[in-house]
Amino acid sequence: MELLTQDRRPRLSQYEFSVPEELIAQYPLQHRDHCRLMLVDRATGSIQSRRFDEVAEFLEPGDLLVLNDTQVYPARLEAIKERTGARVELLLLRELDRDLWECLIKPARKVRVGNTLVLEDGVTCDVLDSTLSGSRIVRFNSPDMPFLNYLDKYGQCPLPPYIHRPAEPEDRQNYQTVYARNRGAVAAPTAGLHFTTGLLDSLRAGGIETVNITLHVGIGTFQPIRVEDIARHSMGCEYYAISPQAAQAINDARGEGRRILAVGTTATRTLETVAQENGQVISGSGWTDKFIYPPYRFRAVDGLLTNFHQPRSTLMLLVAAFAGQELILQAYAQAISDQYRFFSYGDAMLIQ
Repeated sequence: MELLTQDRRPRLSQYEFSVPEELIAQYPLQHRDHCRLMLVDRATGSIQSRRFDEVAEFLEPGDLLVLNDTQVYPARLEAIKERTGARVELLLLRELDRDLWECLIKPARKVRVGNTLVLEDGVTCDVLDSTLSGSRIVRFNSPDMPFLNYLDKYGQCPLPPYIHRPAEPEDRQNYQTVYARNRGAVAAPTAGLHFTTGLLDSLRAGGIETVNITLHVGIGTFQPIRVEDIARHSMGCEYYAISPQAAQAINDARGEGRRILAVGTTATRTLETVAQENGQVISGSGWTDKFIYPPYRFRAVDGLLTNFHQPRSTLMLLVAAFAGQELILQAYAQAISDQYRFFSYGDAMLIQ
């Protein structure tokens, strides 16, 4: 992977590299916290390799870990067209009203507004409208049970497309953080997948604090960037919530000079959405379309725990903004050389 110097106008091609197919993790490790952990020091440029369950060695008493407690719901459903029997797949993006959802339908060309889709157990789905982004607005008719109950019974875990296998029952637990509480995501905040309950308890016993915020990971995070001039890309909106208690804990840590470490790019985007110039955050809820790319001055985050992301993605650009373009490309090149596991079920990186 060629290292590139920082361009005044960020270009997408600066973040182009290839990840060997065999490094794209198709399954998680048996033990969540046994993955590899790459340590990246922004001050010295050093890069080390350890194991995730050793992360406490690189944290300090008083550090505050900010966790995204969104919960992934089984958002993928299979259906057939009522008249033709053609098979389609639905990825539910968000609930707009009772039984009314925005979704992606694949293949989209087979389904038009006015079509009715038939799902398992007598449930039907009326296609009501289409959006400018290519998604569809649909209404589910579930006569025998509330649709959310139906979704829990028949929905499949929405694994990302680079996992080249069907979702399995174990994915419902594996593709979920141990601290997931608030249902609403179509993708996991994957940096948090490495924590076990025991590891979190051990960190807290050692003086490391944790606080939960919420960002429901949606299609906005994963929309591909289609323009060379990165600044022209528009992020889709995703819902966030920060309680008064969480905001107070974060602001107390900031006021006392303690470090704030975001677990994942989604936690980072949420904090930076509500951060003031002095780094203080404001409680509340709403929708964020914040897109972070180099160069960017972070206000609320001192450290970042993240996974290894796809090239040319909004996630990769956020990490590059935090670590610096040259250092992060160097780290990714080393990860490929050292056979790290990439993407959702892959290994982790701690940037300080």
